[in-house]
Amino acid sequence: MSKWKIHTPEGVQDILFDECALKRNIEDKLRGLYRSYGYFEVETPTIEFYDVFSSGTGLIPQETMFKFFDQQGRILVLRPDITVPVARISATKYREMPYPMRFSYIGNVFRYNDYGGGKQSEFTQAGVEVLGAGTSEADAEVIAIAINALKAAGLDNFKLDIGQVEFFNGLMDETKLSDEETDLLKVMIDRKDYVGVEELLGKCEMGADLKKLIIDLPALFGSADVIDRVEALALNKRSLDALENIRQVLNILDDYGLSKYVSVDLGMLKGLNYDTGIIFRGFTYGIGFPILTGGRYDRLVEEFGRQCPATGFSLGVSMIMTALQRQKADIAKPCIDSIVCYSQKGRKTALNLCGELRRQGLIIELDLSTGGVDAVKKYAAGKNIGGVINVSDEETIEIHDIATGAVNKTGISELVKGCRI
Repeated sequence: MSKWKIHTPEGVQDILFDECALKRNIEDKLRGLYRSYGYFEVETPTIEFYDVFSSGTGLIPQETMFKFFDQQGRILVLRPDITVPVARISATKYREMPYPMRFSYIGNVFRYNDYGGGKQSEFTQAGVEVLGAGTSEADAEVIAIAINALKAAGLDNFKLDIGQVEFFNGLMDETKLSDEETDLLKVMIDRKDYVGVEELLGKCEMGADLKKLIIDLPALFGSADVIDRVEALALNKRSLDALENIRQVLNILDDYGLSKYVSVDLGMLKGLNYDTGIIFRGFTYGIGFPILTGGRYDRLVEEFGRQCPATGFSLGVSMIMTALQRQKADIAKPCIDSIVCYSQKGRKTALNLCGELRRQGLIIELDLSTGGVDAVKKYAAGKNIGGVINVSDEETIEIHDIATGAVNKTGISELVKGCRI
């Protein structure tokens, strides 16, 4: 037998009982939260044309995508992102719908070695997008939903860092750096590479104050006081407007009562090419990667033929699961409340009993072995099932407590009155 029959490819994994229960529980809570804000769910294809993600300036780096061909020789990809397909949908299928439009989604994406899934090639994104609203209120609502999503998923100790790409772009307007140098500088600042930033700018001609500000960018993070401190410097209108945008968003989040979850990071510059304004990332302890990313992308939808502002976020469900496990959060595991076995005379009663107990919300397993009550009790003990219900005939029922060994006899009518087994 080939060894590859019993293994999964690199970067993907099986999700087993306990983890799958946790994952579905998180997804259900997120789905309910998004819907409560008026963000209705869409589902985009797992397979998309490569052009969807490569149009314009190259929305997603092609080396991160899983690519293959259809029968006509056209390049297809496993979707590496869901924000871009949502933009496609809004510009085509919902072209006549009035703005703003609110979308939500939960689905798997596929990328080579991407931190969004903790270096997994397949991971689940759950996010929202609001299109047609270019206000600070829209930015703040999306960030508020992101915070409440992390809380709903079970996290308590986390922080969202907020930046603004236009602040950096305004500074670059004052320099004579080439596009290649600017892109390199952006990467080094985002990585907090102080030495690299200083070395690069040491080769460039610019004012001393501007050079010092750019060198200091990786350290410009913390409370809202960072904005006041930087605003006192000589900045152009583009950078000043970006700072004012952050201040407005922070004020709205304060009205939401969510200020304690956010901080400012003027040196944050995300890797996606379509960011145009406010950007943010979520972090929690025990995870070395952002568990959530988002921001404004006002030029993305025009790639599909319709101009409109847009903002949104997505969180990594697998990352949140890992965080909860590493933080030793109280995680409910799937369990069986009781197992029902029966003799031939009691089969119809047993089947009716299972149905009634399940309608009451209990998780009931039916014995399929027909090996007798002693064998079922041994099986229940091995699976941590608390009780065994043995139906001897149409009226006689025995309840076996696995932990104590106690046996109680009762009738069908008494058992289904709503008492938990």
